[in-house]
Amino acid sequence: MNNDETTSPPETTAARIGRIAGAWFPLIVLAAGAFAVFVPTPFLVLGPWITPLLMIIMLGMGMTLRGADFAIVARRPVALLIGVLAQYIVMPATGWLLVTLLQLDPAIAVGVILVAAAPGGTASNVMTYLAKGDVALSVAMTTVSTLLAPILTPLLVLFLAGSYLPVDAAGLFLSIVQIVLIPIAVGLLLRRFLPRVVEVLVEWMPLVSVVGITLVVLAVVAGSAATILSSGLLIFAVVIALNGVGLLLGYGAARAVGLDESSRRAVSIEVGMQNSGLAAGLARVHFTPEAALPAAIFSVWHNVSGSLLAGLWSRRPPVDERHPASVDAA
Repeated sequence: MNNDETTSPPETTAARIGRIAGAWFPLIVLAAGAFAVFVPTPFLVLGPWITPLLMIIMLGMGMTLRGADFAIVARRPVALLIGVLAQYIVMPATGWLLVTLLQLDPAIAVGVILVAAAPGGTASNVMTYLAKGDVALSVAMTTVSTLLAPILTPLLVLFLAGSYLPVDAAGLFLSIVQIVLIPIAVGLLLRRFLPRVVEVLVEWMPLVSVVGITLVVLAVVAGSAATILSSGLLIFAVVIALNGVGLLLGYGAARAVGLDESSRRAVSIEVGMQNSGLAAGLARVHFTPEAALPAAIFSVWHNVSGSLLAGLWSRRPPVDERHPASVDAA
């Protein structure tokens, strides 16, 4: 066999930097959030840049999408449907239950529900890969839940949080279209008509995403530093509970319908990890800086918990991977 056929192409500088940035992402975000709590003033100027930063991240997502990412809708509709239903039922219901039981401040309550009603985050795809989960299913779930977000997120927030603060559902819809759908559509068009340019840009997108989310966290935490210092422990507890229930019930829902282990891991991580950057941006535009606080804390925590879970699962390959003979025999 020709050695050229078995040798992988050398890793580019951009890919190497992106891989390193992704590996250190949880610690970077955690350090940024902690720093902004105690030294908030320099980062207050980042507030107006949250929406543009999110649009750049979504543009990157659009440029990475391929036709194969949508083909799974036809090949495995049940797995995808269960994942998306869990995303938009488990998390919003859990968020509403937590804020109701704990009787949180209205702004914080709206922020928790907004995080819970957000689509899946793109970091979930990386975590699923590290956890030896079904990456194709994870990407499809992220894509579909993101495309459904302009309709479902405003309706869920209006229904679950309308009693806490006035909710402009139409405004939320337009903001999500601006932040999510338009950049994704532009990314798809760029990939279609400028494929060579996109191939170069895509290698830098992991780094861009890490920098973008870090800046969003800095901006949101700096704007709510006083609230974090006064009631941060309670908000952390709520965020940890929301994330934990999402991971657990996402796995349980996938198991209940008979999905294989790699698919269960994908659904678990996808349901538990939200697009908290989007939630933070929407909260700042449509509510108050305090309403963005749960999203900022969630952005820190779900990357930490996702990394820990992925590390645990990475050492325990799915049964069909460890015992392929048993699968062939079945």
